[in-house]
Amino acid sequence: MSDSSLKGKVALVTGANKGIGLEIARQLAQQGCTVLVGARDEQRGEEAAGKLKSEGLDARYVRLDVTDQSTIDAAANWVESEFQKLDILVNNAAIGLDRTPPSQLDIDILRRTYDTNVFGVFAVTKAFLPLLRKAEAGRIVNMSSGLGSLAQTSDPKGPFAEVNLLAYNSSKSAVNALTVQFATELRGTPIKVNAADPGYVATDLNEHRGYRTVEQGAQTPVRLAMLPADGPTGGYFNDEGVVPW
Repeated sequence: MSDSSLKGKVALVTGANKGIGLEIARQLAQQGCTVLVGARDEQRGEEAAGKLKSEGLDARYVRLDVTDQSTIDAAANWVESEFQKLDILVNNAAIGLDRTPPSQLDIDILRRTYDTNVFGVFAVTKAFLPLLRKAEAGRIVNMSSGLGSLAQTSDPKGPFAEVNLLAYNSSKSAVNALTVQFATELRGTPIKVNAADPGYVATDLNEHRGYRTVEQGAQTPVRLAMLPADGPTGGYFNDEGVVPW
């Protein structure tokens, strides 16, 4: 049974066919939102949307490969024709490929990581911004990570001292910077842009080594997607509050 707090609102979640993305889509839909399940693979995307529909939720699949501009443009055109606006954008799609020290990293891995994790976030945000501007109060949530925190990863006594993954970590630091830049541009508008650290969630990305559930990982991004008018923008948050940049 869905609440009505987001009734009439439309949310797009990228990489929503599994993991945290699917759970974010589920929790937003449970609040009464129409959720667009963005995914590269049509079969997986349709299956994910079908799963949410079977739970009585309003979900639709939209083909969206964040590394393919033509699919981004097609998705934006479809959303405009169907809904004329977008209330919530959750940039969740991401990959984690590096497993070596920085000096041994293949530059192709670095490029591929940035293509999805950074350029993908930029391309999708730029394409959907006109539709977010048409919403009463647009919300953009960029999925970051504690590993994107320069303060935390540079602390030799911190919890991430040994997780020295140049491609993934720096891509999330770049997502944080992108979050700040868009928030600064949009500060005079009703649109809010924030970065979410879901914590170490058990997903395919980390071969399910995480100790948090997807339900827990979705809490902060969903909260940021539902911020009131006096909520923050240009911030970096986890379940406990503000994360140091």
